[in-house]
Amino acid sequence: MTLVPDLAPEVFRQRHLIEGLFSVVLDESAVRDYLLGLAGALGMTPYGDPIVFSPDSMIENGAGRAENAGYDAFLPLVDSGISAYFWTGPKFFSVVIYTCKGFDPEAGLSFTRQALGAGEMVEAGF
Repeated sequence: MTLVPDLAPEVFRQRHLIEGLFSVVLDESAVRDYLLGLAGALGMTPYGDPIVFSPDSMIENGAGRAENAGYDAFLPLVDSGISAYFWTGPKFFSVVIYTCKGFDPEAGLSFTRQALGAGEMVEAGF
């Protein structure tokens, strides 16, 4: 099944979505460590530090919603990047790995399961 037409077949892309429920205590430092560890598990090289945002301050200012509390994060990779989203209330995460270099999705799943204490997870490559 093709999600969208491939407009640039000459450009290699691998994308992987991992979602699940985490059981560890997350803070900004733990999110940074997760992204760097995931890049290492995939054999990818970061070219910058992880960027981590928390919409919690927007909630305090009345611009956000409490059910969206958590972290939004991105790690730039030499071969593209990893975006990650963590909802602290339901302890739900959603991670998108987007690269121009092939990787083993099982390595990402295994690392994520261990690092986040994830039980049930779903995943899709595209």
